[in-house]
Amino acid sequence: MGSMSQENVTIKGIGDGLLITLSPTEEWQAITSELAARIDEKSAFFSGARITIDTGARPVPKYELSSLKALLERRGLQLMAVHSESKTTIQSAEALDLRATYKSDDITRPNASSLDLDTIDPEEMGTPGVLINRTLRSGRTVHSRGHVVILGDVNAGAKVIATGDVIVWGKLRGVVHAGADGDTSAIVCALDMTPMQLRIAHYISISPQEAKGRRARPEIACVKNEQIVVEAWE
Repeated sequence: MGSMSQENVTIKGIGDGLLITLSPTEEWQAITSELAARIDEKSAFFSGARITIDTGARPVPKYELSSLKALLERRGLQLMAVHSESKTTIQSAEALDLRATYKSDDITRPNASSLDLDTIDPEEMGTPGVLINRTLRSGRTVHSRGHVVILGDVNAGAKVIATGDVIVWGKLRGVVHAGADGDTSAIVCALDMTPMQLRIAHYISISPQEAKGRRARPEIACVKNEQIVVEAWE
């Protein structure tokens, strides 16, 4: 089984965790069992790792991806992202609030041939981020190695953790941690900001109980004078 392991499950280190590549053709149960066995063999090495899964062209339905996520979590590992050439797998990952990357060149680089990069100021090329086009319900958690933009509400009991900024085009009621890697210049914006907890880098702010008659307004939170301050977002 050792030779099969190397073909069906490959593991290598990447910038912020581990990349696990799974065979796109081998039976799913066999692969996940093999992965579990390899993790259990070296549990101390894997403990606490942030995992990116590459499933190639294999279409992975939501229940299978959810089962894999649970398998990893039971072993103290956190599934952060999924790379795939299958739209089915990408949809499954997005349904589980995982970062998803579609590996097909014509999708990941749309209109590349018609884009004149020489006309773009390098300082305006942007930074990594994720766009979530829905409300985050209670129990949902979003992690991003970059910025997060949410076109919807963040309900109480939901959580957003980002190394960059967090912008909520809706009501912010849950927990948000911007600048999670220690970036004190990160900001949090929302159209209606009454989070259960707000963190920027290592600074923490807890919202007071919502006052009756309070009028919702767009606000921005940032770090000033060693504390989080919330101001009108204009």
